Amino acid sequence: MNIDIKIIFLYKLWGDIMLTRDIVFNDFVNEFSSKIYNLKSDKPFTDYIFLCVGSDKITGDAFGPIVGENLKKLFKNFYNNIKVVGTLQNPISGVNLEKEVNNIINLYENPCIIAIDAALSKTENIGKIVVSNSKTKFGRGTNKKMIEVGDISIKGIVAKDHNMPRCNYQELQNTSLNIVMNLADITAEGIYNVIKYR
Repeated sequence: MNIDIKIIFLYKLWGDIMLTRDIVFNDFVNEFSSKIYNLKSDKPFTDYIFLCVGSDKITGDAFGPIVGENLKKLFKNFYNNIKVVGTLQNPISGVNLEKEVNNIINLYENPCIIAIDAALSKTENIGKIVVSNSKTKFGRGTNKKMIEVGDISIKGIVAKDHNMPRCNYQELQNTSLNIVMNLADITAEGIYNVIKYR
């Protein structure tokens, strides 16, 4: 007798809260597809720019670059109007973010910018992916110069927000790589599934 065994990834959070990979993936795909299809613009978007922000030197902050790395591979032979900015090889962080945003604005006529970044939140939200039709405020959690950008914001919640810049920086340094990589895989796979059927 053949028995199909379905393996589900579990994200163990503080307390007894468990999130399955399927739940996180389905919730993210539903939210992202809803936001991108309902996005308002005075004229059609010429390009979709995935701006994946973060540093490859800090575990928690590597969420964005890992998503970018995965998207580059998934969209390798895809449409010309899909662009990915920010990967492990060429990360976009506070050092060069403003310059890259200006490059996007100058290069593309009417781009839809999807900003992707790691985020901190309450303990019960760790392991979730939040999507909104609003600009992302980069640098907010670590008290750096804030830059607001994006038509859609995608945030992978990787660790707890202590509401103290120094503690948040340490939290990002000590974040579980397993959570970051799993969230990045789900995000990239979900984006790809939504975009290819749009």
